[in-house]
Amino acid sequence: MIGNNLMSEQYDIADIDFDTLDKLELSRNGLTGFEMYYPRVSRNPEIKKIYDLIKKVAKSNASILIQGETGTGKELIAGTIQAQSLRADKPFITVNCAALHENLLESELFGHEKGAFTGAISTHNGKFEQADGGTLFLDEIGDMHPSTQAKILRVLQEQTFNRVGSSKTIRVDVRIIAATNKDLGKDIEEGRFRPDLYYRLNVVPMHVPALRERMEDIPMLAEYFRRKFCEELKKEIGGFTQEALELLEHHNWPGNIRELRNIVERAVLVVGDQRKITPEVLTMSGKDYFGSGGMERRGSERTGTNFKTLNLEAIEKEAIIVALQRTKWVQKLAADMLGISPRALNYKISQHNITYHSWRKHS
Repeated sequence: MIGNNLMSEQYDIADIDFDTLDKLELSRNGLTGFEMYYPRVSRNPEIKKIYDLIKKVAKSNASILIQGETGTGKELIAGTIQAQSLRADKPFITVNCAALHENLLESELFGHEKGAFTGAISTHNGKFEQADGGTLFLDEIGDMHPSTQAKILRVLQEQTFNRVGSSKTIRVDVRIIAATNKDLGKDIEEGRFRPDLYYRLNVVPMHVPALRERMEDIPMLAEYFRRKFCEELKKEIGGFTQEALELLEHHNWPGNIRELRNIVERAVLVVGDQRKITPEVLTMSGKDYFGSGGMERRGSERTGTNFKTLNLEAIEKEAIIVALQRTKWVQKLAADMLGISPRALNYKISQHNITYHSWRKHS
């Protein structure tokens, strides 16, 4: 066993004391210690770069814009920033901008006075007031209506706002972290997002890679979710079998970390006490779920291609990276998958300038 007997040796990951990390939970933000410190213990080079950037900017008051696909863990990155900031003991308030209608979102953000509109039976403090002194995380900000964007811009510029139905100016000290899965540059061109707000938010940009681009973290994330749901459900089950782990590591994960979380939660629900999680348990959603790579891969099979470009050089590089990811960056296995010799693969790796953090040299 590794470290404090938390994980099987088959995972081949660094020592991680989940119990100690979970004791670091900040009661006001609802994230566990592991969720807040995941970038710190990640094995992926890009996530490590994000963590290095977080260490540099966390203690400032600069606005941060986190971009990435849905389900990649953008809120976890925001939680890490909060945990290492000078506001760590202050509120960390989250708002999902896509979940509320324009009028409801304005009331949610800025609050309202009693009688401001039908149903306003009492005065309500908005998220900005609740986050005073701390951090406000605006998730899916790309879905925010332009009129609300203008009011957010005012708060960023002046740190003041008015509740709905009130002329009284309220001053707050709030740091803004925003996240989106949209291409805001395109939205600006098409008039859906204010460029002045974009530049205010994008003081420190961060891009979170998709889970398929950080396969080396899957064992750690899967084990964390297993422990989390075992505790919630009061179940005692074993870890993952080697076959189950390999199944997880070779899936394309179109739904990213959120998809992994849901699959592990279901597995913990259905597996028997004291039993390990096997491939049969993981594939209960459909016998071809992992075999076809989920909805995204099934869609590509129908259309015949899923290439982002038809540039042959780019396609070759993408195929090599995919093969390396699926074989856990073992070049000999990747060469077999690609149908070329290890020597030819080594040449192409150098040609495309492909690197991996655990390689000392191409072999």
